[in-house]
Amino acid sequence: MRIVAIGGAGTIGKSVVERLSARHDVVVAGRTSGDVRVDISSPDSVRRMYGQVGVFDALVCTAGEAHFGPFATVTEEQLALGVHSKLLGQIRLVLHGRSLISDGGSFTLISGYILDDPIPEAVSFAVANGGVEGFVRAAALTLDRGVRINAVNPGMAQDSSEQFGPFNPGRAPVAMPAIAAAFERSVEGWRSGEVIRAW
Repeated sequence: MRIVAIGGAGTIGKSVVERLSARHDVVVAGRTSGDVRVDISSPDSVRRMYGQVGVFDALVCTAGEAHFGPFATVTEEQLALGVHSKLLGQIRLVLHGRSLISDGGSFTLISGYILDDPIPEAVSFAVANGGVEGFVRAAALTLDRGVRINAVNPGMAQDSSEQFGPFNPGRAPVAMPAIAAAFERSVEGWRSGEVIRAW
């Protein structure tokens, strides 16, 4: 398969690309590195990326920004970051990519454990994650040509646990191969409209 990996150079993205590259042709896309450049918060940037990539069989996204900071001081603009980047950015990848994806292809988006187990510093993440999961469930009902869509909801990744561990007392980090395997299940499996938890 020809797979487009958005955010493929990031913390989770690197593990996903490594796992999928063993059997597939993976095109890595990112804001500052990769085979092609893309900023998912920009419609024009997403259109340009697809113009370069052309037809593909699957897309996995491990990208999307959101504000991290105390809710007591968060502003409307800071909360909107998660909506414009992690939520609408991933929706945009599906909307602009659905005409280019092969019959029976798949989209795999990323949400996160903050939806199910929120922390005060990550309200923007919780809002975006909830939107992503709702979008996936609804979009799966109407995608045609056998195209599937799922979301992976990873726990606190092992490789970022030093940074986020202090905000998550008692939460065990999830090994990177376990998170990558959840993306692999979505890409190579049969499910659609599901949230695959990697906790």
